[in-house]
Amino acid sequence: MECDQIEISNDSDRPTSAEFPLQWSEWQLIDSILPTGGFAHSFGLEAAVQCRIISGPEDLRTYVVHVLENTGSLLLPFVYSGTMSPTIETWHELDKMLDATLTNEVSRKASTSQGSALMRVAATVFTEFPYLKTMRDTSLGSGAVAFHHAPIFGIICGLIGLNSGTSQRAYMFITIRDIISAATRLNLLGPLGAAMLQHQIAPVAETMLKKWMDRKVEDACQTAPLLDTVQGCHGYLFSRLFCS
Repeated sequence: MECDQIEISNDSDRPTSAEFPLQWSEWQLIDSILPTGGFAHSFGLEAAVQCRIISGPEDLRTYVVHVLENTGSLLLPFVYSGTMSPTIETWHELDKMLDATLTNEVSRKASTSQGSALMRVAATVFTEFPYLKTMRDTSLGSGAVAFHHAPIFGIICGLIGLNSGTSQRAYMFITIRDIISAATRLNLLGPLGAAMLQHQIAPVAETMLKKWMDRKVEDACQTAPLLDTVQGCHGYLFSRLFCS
Protein backbone atom coordinates (compact mmCIF):
# COMPACT_ATOMS: atom_id res chain seq x y z
CA MET A 1 0.00 0.00 0.00
CA GLU A 2 1.47 3.30 -1.08
CA CYS A 3 1.61 6.18 1.37
CA ASP A 4 0.02 9.45 0.39
CA GLN A 5 2.61 11.90 -0.82
CA ILE A 6 3.01 15.12 1.14
CA GLU A 7 2.85 18.23 -0.95
CA ILE A 8 6.04 20.26 -0.50
CA SER A 9 6.19 24.00 -1.08
CA ASN A 10 8.45 25.10 -3.91
CA ASP A 11 8.84 28.66 -2.67
CA SER A 12 12.18 30.14 -3.69
CA ASP A 13 12.91 31.39 -0.18
CA ARG A 14 12.70 27.94 1.37
CA PRO A 15 16.11 26.94 2.86
CA THR A 16 18.00 24.28 0.96
CA SER A 17 19.09 21.10 2.69
CA ALA A 18 22.69 22.33 2.68
CA GLU A 19 21.71 25.30 4.86
CA PHE A 20 20.15 23.28 7.66
CA PRO A 21 23.40 22.05 9.27
CA LEU A 22 24.66 25.65 9.42
CA GLN A 23 21.47 26.85 11.08
CA TRP A 24 21.59 24.08 13.66
CA SER A 25 25.21 24.96 14.47
CA GLU A 26 24.29 28.62 14.80
CA TRP A 27 21.46 27.89 17.21
CA GLN A 28 23.60 25.54 19.26
CA LEU A 29 26.38 28.11 19.53
CA ILE A 30 24.05 30.64 21.19
CA ASP A 31 22.05 28.10 23.18
CA SER A 32 22.25 28.56 26.94
CA ILE A 33 22.77 24.80 27.35
CA LEU A 34 26.26 25.09 25.82
CA PRO A 35 28.57 24.74 28.87
CA THR A 36 30.76 27.82 28.44
CA GLY A 37 30.29 29.30 31.92
CA GLY A 38 28.48 32.43 30.79
CA PHE A 39 25.94 32.22 33.60
CA ALA A 40 28.72 32.45 36.21
CA HIS A 41 29.28 36.09 35.27
CA SER A 42 27.12 39.19 35.66
CA PHE A 43 29.05 41.84 33.66
CA GLY A 44 29.58 43.77 36.90
CA LEU A 45 25.84 43.81 37.63
CA GLU A 46 26.23 42.24 41.07
CA ALA A 47 28.81 44.85 42.08
CA ALA A 48 26.62 47.63 40.67
CA VAL A 49 23.71 46.46 42.83
CA GLN A 50 25.82 46.32 45.99
CA CYS A 51 27.31 49.73 45.18
CA ARG A 52 23.75 51.11 44.94
CA ILE A 53 24.18 52.12 41.30
CA ILE A 54 21.11 50.03 40.48
CA SER A 55 18.07 50.45 42.68
CA GLY A 56 15.14 49.88 40.34
CA PRO A 57 13.92 48.64 36.94
CA GLU A 58 14.88 51.82 35.11
CA ASP A 59 18.41 51.70 36.49
CA LEU A 60 18.66 48.08 35.38
CA ARG A 61 17.52 48.91 31.86
CA THR A 62 20.04 51.75 31.65
CA TYR A 63 22.81 49.46 32.86
CA VAL A 64 21.97 46.79 30.27
CA VAL A 65 22.01 49.39 27.51
CA HIS A 66 25.43 50.62 28.62
CA VAL A 67 26.75 47.05 28.70
CA LEU A 68 25.52 46.53 25.14
CA GLU A 69 27.14 49.77 24.01
CA ASN A 70 30.40 48.77 25.63
CA THR A 71 30.21 45.28 24.13
CA GLY A 72 29.63 46.75 20.69
CA SER A 73 32.42 49.29 20.84
CA LEU A 74 35.04 47.11 22.54
CA LEU A 75 34.37 43.47 21.64
CA LEU A 76 32.54 43.38 18.30
CA PRO A 77 35.71 44.39 16.40
CA PHE A 78 37.41 41.26 17.75
CA VAL A 79 34.43 39.07 16.84
CA TYR A 80 34.35 40.59 13.35
CA SER A 81 38.08 40.18 12.72
CA GLY A 82 38.01 36.58 13.94
CA THR A 83 35.06 35.73 11.72
CA MET A 84 36.65 37.25 8.64
CA SER A 85 40.00 35.50 9.13
CA PRO A 86 39.56 32.30 11.20
CA THR A 87 43.20 31.26 11.34
CA ILE A 88 45.46 30.43 14.26
CA GLU A 89 47.72 33.39 13.41
CA THR A 90 44.80 35.82 13.49
CA TRP A 91 43.50 34.30 16.71
CA HIS A 92 46.83 34.68 18.52
CA GLU A 93 47.19 38.28 17.36
CA LEU A 94 43.65 39.23 18.38
CA ASP A 95 44.02 37.50 21.74
CA LYS A 96 47.15 39.46 22.58
CA MET A 97 45.56 42.74 21.55
CA LEU A 98 42.45 42.15 23.67
CA ASP A 99 44.53 41.05 26.64
CA ALA A 100 46.37 44.36 26.48
CA THR A 101 43.12 46.30 26.02
CA LEU A 102 41.14 44.97 28.98
CA THR A 103 41.90 47.22 31.91
CA ASN A 104 40.82 45.28 34.98
CA GLU A 105 41.64 41.81 36.24
CA VAL A 106 38.02 40.78 36.85
CA SER A 107 36.90 41.31 33.27
CA ARG A 108 40.11 39.74 31.98
CA LYS A 109 39.57 36.57 34.01
CA ALA A 110 35.90 36.43 32.99
CA SER A 111 36.88 36.69 29.33
CA THR A 112 39.59 34.03 29.50
CA SER A 113 37.56 31.52 31.52
CA GLN A 114 34.60 31.74 29.13
CA GLY A 115 36.85 31.71 26.08
CA SER A 116 38.76 28.66 27.26
CA ALA A 117 35.52 26.81 27.95
CA LEU A 118 34.06 27.82 24.58
CA MET A 119 37.11 26.61 22.68
CA ARG A 120 37.09 23.30 24.56
CA VAL A 121 33.38 22.77 23.85
CA ALA A 122 33.65 23.79 20.19
CA ALA A 123 36.63 21.51 19.56
CA THR A 124 34.69 18.63 21.10
CA VAL A 125 31.26 19.30 19.58
CA PHE A 126 32.02 20.55 16.06
CA THR A 127 34.12 17.56 15.05
CA GLU A 128 33.38 18.22 11.38
CA PHE A 129 35.81 21.14 11.70
CA PRO A 130 39.03 19.42 12.89
CA TYR A 131 40.97 22.69 12.59
CA LEU A 132 39.31 23.81 15.84
CA LYS A 133 40.87 20.93 17.74
CA THR A 134 44.19 21.52 16.01
CA MET A 135 44.15 25.18 17.02
CA ARG A 136 43.33 24.34 20.64
CA ASP A 137 45.85 21.53 20.95
CA THR A 138 48.59 23.68 19.41
CA SER A 139 47.89 26.59 21.74
CA LEU A 140 47.35 24.75 25.02
CA GLY A 141 50.33 25.10 27.32
CA SER A 142 52.22 27.25 24.84
CA GLY A 143 51.58 30.50 26.68
CA ALA A 144 50.93 32.16 23.34
CA VAL A 145 47.26 32.91 24.05
CA ALA A 146 45.09 33.70 27.05
CA PHE A 147 41.93 32.29 25.38
CA HIS A 148 39.83 35.48 25.44
CA HIS A 149 36.18 34.94 24.60
CA ALA A 150 35.40 37.45 21.83
CA PRO A 151 38.16 36.43 19.37
CA ILE A 152 37.40 32.74 19.93
CA PHE A 153 33.69 33.29 19.31
CA GLY A 154 34.52 35.04 16.04
CA ILE A 155 36.99 32.33 14.99
CA ILE A 156 34.42 29.59 15.62
CA CYS A 157 31.72 31.48 13.72
CA GLY A 158 34.07 31.91 10.78
CA LEU A 159 35.08 28.25 10.71
CA ILE A 160 31.53 26.88 10.86
CA GLY A 161 30.49 29.22 8.06
CA LEU A 162 28.55 32.06 9.68
CA ASN A 163 28.84 35.47 8.03
CA SER A 164 30.16 38.47 9.94
CA GLY A 165 26.74 40.05 10.45
CA THR A 166 25.30 36.89 11.97
CA SER A 167 28.31 36.33 14.24
CA GLN A 168 28.23 39.88 15.60
CA ARG A 169 24.46 39.78 16.13
CA ALA A 170 24.84 36.44 17.92
CA TYR A 171 27.47 37.95 20.23
CA MET A 172 25.14 40.79 21.17
CA PHE A 173 22.38 38.24 21.80
CA ILE A 174 24.42 36.15 24.25
CA THR A 175 25.39 39.37 26.05
CA ILE A 176 21.71 40.24 26.55
CA ARG A 177 20.91 36.66 27.49
CA ASP A 178 23.59 36.42 30.17
CA ILE A 179 23.13 39.79 31.83
CA ILE A 180 19.34 39.45 32.04
CA SER A 181 19.78 35.95 33.43
CA ALA A 182 22.08 37.42 36.08
CA ALA A 183 19.48 40.09 36.89
CA THR A 184 16.89 37.36 37.42
CA ARG A 185 19.10 35.41 39.82
CA LEU A 186 19.89 38.62 41.70
CA ASN A 187 16.12 39.01 42.16
CA LEU A 188 16.03 42.33 40.32
CA LEU A 189 13.14 41.03 38.23
CA GLY A 190 11.16 37.83 37.75
CA PRO A 191 11.26 35.39 34.82
CA LEU A 192 8.33 37.06 33.03
CA GLY A 193 9.83 40.50 33.59
CA ALA A 194 13.15 39.22 32.26
CA ALA A 195 11.47 37.99 29.07
CA MET A 196 9.74 41.36 28.64
CA LEU A 197 12.98 43.27 29.19
CA GLN A 198 14.83 41.11 26.67
CA HIS A 199 12.14 41.78 24.07
CA GLN A 200 12.17 45.52 24.78
CA ILE A 201 15.97 45.72 24.65
CA ALA A 202 16.26 43.84 21.33
CA PRO A 203 15.68 46.95 19.12
CA VAL A 204 18.30 48.82 21.17
CA ALA A 205 20.75 45.96 20.66
CA GLU A 206 20.10 46.06 16.92
CA THR A 207 20.82 49.79 16.89
CA MET A 208 24.06 49.22 18.79
CA LEU A 209 24.98 46.44 16.39
CA LYS A 210 24.52 48.61 13.31
CA LYS A 211 26.51 51.39 14.98
CA TRP A 212 29.56 49.29 15.87
CA MET A 213 29.62 46.32 13.49
CA ASP A 214 32.32 45.62 10.90
CA ARG A 215 35.00 47.73 12.60
CA LYS A 216 38.69 46.93 12.80
CA VAL A 217 40.28 46.09 16.14
CA GLU A 218 42.24 49.34 15.96
CA ASP A 219 38.90 51.11 16.47
CA ALA A 220 37.96 49.14 19.60
CA CYS A 221 37.28 51.39 22.59
CA GLN A 222 35.53 51.70 25.94
CA THR A 223 32.39 53.83 25.84
CA ALA A 224 31.30 53.29 29.45
CA PRO A 225 34.39 53.43 31.71
CA LEU A 226 32.22 53.45 34.84
CA LEU A 227 31.13 49.89 34.04
CA ASP A 228 34.76 48.84 33.88
CA THR A 229 35.41 50.46 37.25
CA VAL A 230 32.38 48.84 38.87
CA GLN A 231 33.26 45.40 37.54
CA GLY A 232 36.77 45.82 38.91
CA CYS A 233 35.26 46.20 42.39
CA HIS A 234 33.63 42.77 42.21
CA GLY A 235 36.56 41.03 43.87
CA TYR A 236 36.17 43.25 46.93
CA LEU A 237 32.54 42.30 47.63
CA PHE A 238 32.07 40.61 51.00
CA SER A 239 29.54 38.13 49.62
CA ARG A 240 28.91 37.38 45.96
CA LEU A 241 26.98 34.97 43.78
CA PHE A 242 28.90 35.49 40.53
CA CYS A 243 32.54 35.32 39.48
CA SER A 244 32.43 38.76 37.87
